[in-house]
Amino acid sequence: MNLRVRCTNCGRLYPEEGMPYRCRCGGIFDYADPFPFDPQEIDRNQRGVWRYRAFFGFPETLTPITLGEGNTPLIALQAFGKTVYLKNEFLQPTGSFKDRGMTTLVTFLKGRGVRMAVEDSSGNAGASFAAYAARAGIRARIFVPEDASGPKRQQIEALGAEVIPVPGARSRAAEMAQAAADAGLPYASHAWLPFNLPGYSTLAYELVEQLGEAPGSVIVPVGQGGLLLGMARGFRALEQSGQIRRRPRLIAVQAQACAPIAAVYHFGPLAVQWVRENPTLAEGVRVRVPLRGEKVLQEIQESEGEVLAIMEEEILPARDALAQRGIHVEPTAALAWAALARLFKSLPEPVILILTGAGYKVRL
Repeated sequence: MNLRVRCTNCGRLYPEEGMPYRCRCGGIFDYADPFPFDPQEIDRNQRGVWRYRAFFGFPETLTPITLGEGNTPLIALQAFGKTVYLKNEFLQPTGSFKDRGMTTLVTFLKGRGVRMAVEDSSGNAGASFAAYAARAGIRARIFVPEDASGPKRQQIEALGAEVIPVPGARSRAAEMAQAAADAGLPYASHAWLPFNLPGYSTLAYELVEQLGEAPGSVIVPVGQGGLLLGMARGFRALEQSGQIRRRPRLIAVQAQACAPIAAVYHFGPLAVQWVRENPTLAEGVRVRVPLRGEKVLQEIQESEGEVLAIMEEEILPARDALAQRGIHVEPTAALAWAALARLFKSLPEPVILILTGAGYKVRL
């Protein structure tokens, strides 16, 4: 089944050839069709993300670029007087949830004949792209903030990508990558392009398989918000196909230092003008202008969810609380635990925390 991808501004279909990261009108491309789901179409001979290939809308001729991503552990623990489940996305091949979306994105790039591409990242997306590009035989050039975590930069370099440090805010790295793309290089943007969203939708499918029911609520750190958006579409596909009776509440968590989605959720659209790109330990969500922010907010509101902004002084205690339970994550992932500590009394069960990145990614 082919899924149509259109410009959200002018409605133009994504071209059959080439690899534009945005529409000629300047708009963002996104899926125009809902994601399908049929349990009879799951490939039981595969493991992980590519079990669900039938729902990605990709041509059958595409060869998956895979490192064995997906199928991450879901573990239960007792916290705040209830059973909480941790979805350990930090156990993906490159140590973060980005692999779940990068496998589908790079598969699409390879199918379009891309041989060299640029990307921008605070670290995890860059490491993931570097790995999958290497797997696909694609040369990678990645723009990173000059102050990006040392271990993440080292991981990107070790995987063979060219790393370009960019002074200033995180957004400057994105601007440099966009300039390279406007000069003619393919831009493997995990923010502009929608082809990672089918990969992220598989998180919803896995959770329902592992739990045996729909979650009551899911807590997830949000920067650009692609993981939440793809996961929400996965839950909608499950509901529409009759696999679950209701979708879970989606709880988005940001760092107070840079929390545009929280600002708009709590104070309205005009509040975004007061958002600053301040430094934060949770560097993975330091995004001042999330490109799909409106759709992310729509999914949160339709799920009767919520958006929280976590203060800096809450982040390391949350990370340490997880470490004391045997779970070593980076500060960005620890935002989910900090949100749980605030909301545990009101969350429908089962409660899921999405732990997005491994602790070895950051040296504090």
